[in-house]
Amino acid sequence: MSETAARAGVDEAFDSVVRLDRVQKFFGPIQALSDINLAIGRNEIVGLIGDNGAGKSTLIKVMTGVMPPTSGRIFIRNKEIDLTDYSVRMAHDLSIETVYQDKSLAEKQPLWRNFFVGRQITNRFGFIDIKEEKRVADQILKGAIGFRSAGITVDSTVSNLSGGERQGIAIGRAMHYKADLIILDEPTVALAVAEVRKVLDFVRGIKAGGRACIYIEHNLAHVHEVADRLIVLDRGRIVSEILPRDMTVVELTEYLIDLQHKT
Repeated sequence: MSETAARAGVDEAFDSVVRLDRVQKFFGPIQALSDINLAIGRNEIVGLIGDNGAGKSTLIKVMTGVMPPTSGRIFIRNKEIDLTDYSVRMAHDLSIETVYQDKSLAEKQPLWRNFFVGRQITNRFGFIDIKEEKRVADQILKGAIGFRSAGITVDSTVSNLSGGERQGIAIGRAMHYKADLIILDEPTVALAVAEVRKVLDFVRGIKAGGRACIYIEHNLAHVHEVADRLIVLDRGRIVSEILPRDMTVVELTEYLIDLQHKT
């Protein structure tokens, strides 16, 4: 847990990383979220699914401080957050990280620089300690991410990595900063089959590392494979919570199609 979280007095024996209580969000007369009650427990992977416009992006933005809810309450590790102060910066400080598809890394920068953007390691004179950043980055590559190939080093640029490797770097960075909750926004979009397999292994690594994950995904087979439970959003409401063992991918697909035909 971060120093900021400790200073905020959050409960180290928390039962849920984040909990939303009757959260609503309006954009003028349009209601984007309606009475959202959702808790993300420790050490679980929660799949967030639903059609375009279901409210997934809005829900995540409210949860991570990008935008305030119109009403409702947000708890982080059992402590209620003052929504007038809640921001993306505070979410980071409270160990919540979001990995966006193709937006998390600087293409032309080496990996070690990407790991420490905005969080540089400095020496006692206040200068960036490049040697230490490279050493820690190498630990992340080999430890948290498990990259053993001689072809990928801390000096490799992001542009030379495959899609799956990029997602691994972004996930590994979030794990390094000890995020209790890592939110993945469609991490397998436009990836080849072999690359998808890498990303799904990285997602499993989040749980193996004792962290929680919200996995937003349109490809139902991918999220069905790794999620402990599935939360279905439809027109701003949570309409179902499904355990993957209780519904096959085919049945889940039919269920979502049926939702779209309901008025």
